[in-house]
Amino acid sequence: MADQYDLLVIGAGPGGYVAAIRGAQLGMKVGIIEREHMAGICSNWGCIPTKALLRTAEVYGHMSHAKDYGLTAGDYGFDLDAIVKRSRGIAAQMNNGVQFLMKKNKVDIIWGEAVITKPGEVKVAPTKKAIVQPQGPVPKNPLGEGTYTAKNIIIATGARPRVLPGIEPDGDKIWTYFEAMKPATMPKSLVVMGSGAIGVEFASFYRSMGAEVTIIELLPQILPVEDAEISALARKRLEKRGIKILTDAKVAKVEKTKDGIKAFVELKSGEKQEISGDKLISAIGVMCNIEGLGLETVGVKTERGAIVIDGYGRTNVAGIWAIGDVAGPPMLAHKAEHEAVVTVETIAGLKVHGLDKSKVPGCTYCEPQIASVGLTEAKAKEAGREIKVGRFPFVGNGKAIALGEPDGLVKTIFDAKTGELLGAHMVGAEVTELIQGFVVAMNLETTEEELIHTIFPHPTLSETLKESVLDAYGRALNI
Repeated sequence: MADQYDLLVIGAGPGGYVAAIRGAQLGMKVGIIEREHMAGICSNWGCIPTKALLRTAEVYGHMSHAKDYGLTAGDYGFDLDAIVKRSRGIAAQMNNGVQFLMKKNKVDIIWGEAVITKPGEVKVAPTKKAIVQPQGPVPKNPLGEGTYTAKNIIIATGARPRVLPGIEPDGDKIWTYFEAMKPATMPKSLVVMGSGAIGVEFASFYRSMGAEVTIIELLPQILPVEDAEISALARKRLEKRGIKILTDAKVAKVEKTKDGIKAFVELKSGEKQEISGDKLISAIGVMCNIEGLGLETVGVKTERGAIVIDGYGRTNVAGIWAIGDVAGPPMLAHKAEHEAVVTVETIAGLKVHGLDKSKVPGCTYCEPQIASVGLTEAKAKEAGREIKVGRFPFVGNGKAIALGEPDGLVKTIFDAKTGELLGAHMVGAEVTELIQGFVVAMNLETTEEELIHTIFPHPTLSETLKESVLDAYGRALNI
């Protein structure tokens, strides 16, 4: 006999588990279906374990110049097995945490692969997908194989690494982020194909640990979605650290050699280069997990490999919703979580503001960190906006100097007529923690006047935010 739910969620990543919790909070009977990792890619193989690796790299970097702080570090090194073990342990902790949240909120965990057989009905079968190892903690005594019905179904199946024909990952010499997070040995040299957040973060980690790193990017700038000025500063810092960067460059072919790989690179100028390395990380983006869900059977519309939704998570089929990566860019965990709440509250009949993608922040956790929200300077100009642009360098901030982090910039973009904050872009220490100040400001429709009259504590890096606003209006005080 079919089990009846108010809400079934397919996928237990950041979007899926948040949708399940919000549904339970609103009095719904909720089931969540997962085939591989509770807490999804983000907590098991993405956002969280990579930050553990990057924290290790940060501390290791501080040790290398301890004398700059009047300290003597003596002999130091690293234990790669212990580094990976710490990262995997944190992933397991996050996995267990989501299982606890499901139990706390009385959400049924259903283990297996889901297929939507018709609107309101999902068939769950044993998982056929090859599970990425090591697998995180598996729920104890979950529900399993069977047919389940629900008034509403949310698809939150996420995404996976994009693969180029002829450069398929082999788990040995050609990696995706899965293999890059659990190296058995530290490569002496590494080629990174792609310079989005994933590629640059791994390039930063491996360079910090001593590898020779080359980034190859097809587009004219690294971190292509970022403001060009911020991207250029980030590139300068990365190159200063010894990372080689090629832009306007295409990896035409990769050959596996006895000792590693050889990448055949074609530059826009016509020049050709051969770059060798122990390993290659393919970081050319991700693709949505839309296959095998029965979308064609029930008629759910997809476009460019993603499920088509409105600002509230609705698909074109009544009672079927989608959130997160599977519904297209920006493919970010926090976007998925917000969509989850918006969608569930819409299902519940609450008055909800739809997702405004222009107010979704983006962060890259390399050294230096990069963070942004809203329009870049180029996009604002393309939109025909008359703008005021403010800039404030970290070298003018006392806290940044005290931290030994004087290299950085905060850039703000305002509508010249209304004072509306159109965008904010940053590079430097801890900017991923600073950006939320401007995200809140944009959501509150704050103008330059409110920001200028806000008191920022001293000494803090956050003072760079205010100074950037002041600079846009010719009033900067500390530069």
